[in-house]
This record gives sequence, C-alpha cells and structure tokens, in this order.
Amino acid sequence: MDRLRVDAFLPLTPVAFEILLALADGEQHGYRIMQDVNARSSGAVTLHAGTLYRALARLLEQELIEELAERPSEDDERRRYYRLTERGVLVARAELERLSKQVENARSRRLLRSTS
Repeated sequence: MDRLRVDAFLPLTPVAFEILLALADGEQHGYRIMQDVNARSSGAVTLHAGTLYRALARLLEQELIEELAERPSEDDERRRYYRLTERGVLVARAELERLSKQVENARSRRLLRSTS
C-alpha cells in the first residue's frame, strides 16, 4: 500500500471510520471509544473489545492513530490512550468526502430524499 497517498486507505471499514470519528474530538482510551461509538450510533454499531483492539492495532500500523506515552495522572495506568495522527485526519476527511459523494449520487437518482 502506498502510505503517502490518502486515497490508498479508502474505503475505510465501518469500524475503522467509527474509531477515527470517535478520536476526532481528542484523545480517548479504548473503553471510551467503545462508549462513544455506541452512543453516537444509538446502539446500531456496537464494538466489542476484540474487534476494537484488532482495529486499533491496524490503525496504529497504518499510522492513522498513535498511542500516547503519558496518561492522566489520576487515571488507571492500564488504560491506553489514542489520538489521530495528521495522516489519520486526512484519511478521515477523504472518507467523509467519498461518502458525501455517494449520498449526492443517491439523491440525484432519487434513492434518497434531499434534506433541503
């Protein structure tokens, strides 16, 4: 995979995209990512620990996220915190653009009603 081209990462899996969205507001630990995805999707997407940590490992390998070396002092030292990298932000934005174009195409073919 060409790691310099953002479009080489697309399309993202739904799980990877949900994780990037969860980290868009800032650093979070794994359990908080699971809670965020569940709340944002009203339970439609449920991440289990195995799925989450496999996806986090792939995102770390692709350098779309990074693990923080330091944790908040009052926090459980077993928690691992993650944040988006610059590449992760670019890939998330590219995926949003790709999905937006799909929605526009669906509207133009009257498969989806316009919101305006």
